Amino acid sequence: MIIQQEPEFKKAIKHIKDNALKEKVKKQIKKIIENPEIGDFLGYEKRGERKIYIKPFRLLYYYNKQKEIITFINFKHRGKIYRK
Repeated sequence: MIIQQEPEFKKAIKHIKDNALKEKVKKQIKKIIENPEIGDFLGYEKRGERKIYIKPFRLLYYYNKQKEIITFINFKHRGKIYRK
């Protein structure tokens, strides 16, 4: 399994100051690595992009089943993550 991180994701994770939230994020990342299909699809089109809810934030990732690649895309507040 190949694990990748987008620059936006790295930056967002770096800025987390709350230790309890950091631990929640780490646990969710471990769960995703163990079972990449646990997240809900992002939107109705099933292209591989998935989301995990970590109250009140969203962790977005992409899973390519054929190549066995997980790419963590972003981590932001629920109200801001879907804006471009």
